[in-house]
Amino acid sequence: MEIEKVLKPNSLNKNAFAEVIESTLNHYTAQCWKWDDFPDFSSLVEIKDQNHTTLGVVTQVQTGSMDPMRYPFPYQKTEEELLKEQPQIFEFLKTTFKVQILGYLDSRGVLYHVLPPKPCKIHSFVSTSKKDLIQIFFKNTDYLHLLFAFESNLTNLDELLLGILKQLEEYKFLTNEMLREFSKTFSLLTGNDYRRLKLFLKRAQALSPK
Repeated sequence: MEIEKVLKPNSLNKNAFAEVIESTLNHYTAQCWKWDDFPDFSSLVEIKDQNHTTLGVVTQVQTGSMDPMRYPFPYQKTEEELLKEQPQIFEFLKTTFKVQILGYLDSRGVLYHVLPPKPCKIHSFVSTSKKDLIQIFFKNTDYLHLLFAFESNLTNLDELLLGILKQLEEYKFLTNEMLREFSKTFSLLTGNDYRRLKLFLKRAQALSPK
């Protein structure tokens, strides 16, 4: 496993937008402070504390009512119209998202693609990782080992992987070398499932660097 010195973690989450409400060693659920401000599917997010920065990808996003006795009702009006006429209905909405933990930075800024020694604390703040950390984190395909290890907890692993590749391509981080290494690791972790690999690469081909 390649261990790489990345960035020394900051002590504060200046760009935090959500808070942990459920936590285990390998994943957590967070609630957004604003129901309509939430992370993209497959994006890299982080939680910082005094000892380390926990890193993971968003695997699910859900918006609904805070009150189990109150449900959103179809008004046949635009969001702008509802905000003007009935702004109170948005006060009962909440958005939560789930994160699969894929590694952490220790206090020295060394990156490990393994589970952290402790789960994230309840009420920890969540923020989106910066581009330079995203590039370094996904450069090493060791993160795939944890995704496949917890595949049973994910709604659709292949969709999540395509989302990660799409994000890397949008940031211009995805190279042919990275894609080859990704495909090699994907094949090994699926037990050389040729059919699955072939179907996956057919969809991923559109994301390949031109």
